Amino acid sequence: MNTETAPTKGGFSGKQVLLFLLLAILVTAGITYWLIRTYVFASDFRPVELSQKEQGKLDDKLRAMGVDPESLLPDADRGPIEDRIQRDGDGNLIPEAYSEAGASRVIELSERELNSMLANNSDLARRFAVDLSDSLASAKLLVPFDQDFPVLGGKTLRVNAGLELDYRNDQPVVILRGVSVMGVPIPNAWLGNLKNVDLVDQFGGNPGFWQNFADGVEVIEIKDGELHIELKE
Repeated sequence: MNTETAPTKGGFSGKQVLLFLLLAILVTAGITYWLIRTYVFASDFRPVELSQKEQGKLDDKLRAMGVDPESLLPDADRGPIEDRIQRDGDGNLIPEAYSEAGASRVIELSERELNSMLANNSDLARRFAVDLSDSLASAKLLVPFDQDFPVLGGKTLRVNAGLELDYRNDQPVVILRGVSVMGVPIPNAWLGNLKNVDLVDQFGGNPGFWQNFADGVEVIEIKDGELHIELKE
């Protein structure tokens, strides 16, 4: 009589294979849903709202740049109305002699302040946001499509872009680090071969915007979530 036992079969059973297939389908569906929600059918951003104290600091910076904050940001929360700009009894501006004595040539704006200025346009604030990290300004933009647009009609597309801002070798540095759509980087050729190119160094030698920009800037840098610019006399 043969007493040897039959060898144990290797591999997975039919039930195990089916279970693995179902698990793979669920994981793939979850990742696909996250990608679509994050990069294709993106939801609106939440506009930045400054506290009254933060708004007061931003107002002071805008006044130092010669901008009337109440005209630029009429809906900002400033608490009790205080007319810090000198006006006469009829509400008209009081004339004054021009002087640069004691004037500051430094512009400093934080990430929150920049985004709060965008929030003055509620539609723009929900679709455009700025991030400031060391030497890098990044932007997120949501692009809505019309209902009759093929495939993406009525949906919103997410676009990201990065711009390096710094000051080296006695001149400002402005470098496009890239643009992506739906998380996919745009080829450099489609960007006019301007990716990773110092626009000031490339075009600043010719008369025009970049030359004028470079000639007027003493220092430009982004650090600790704040844009710092010093202008020349």
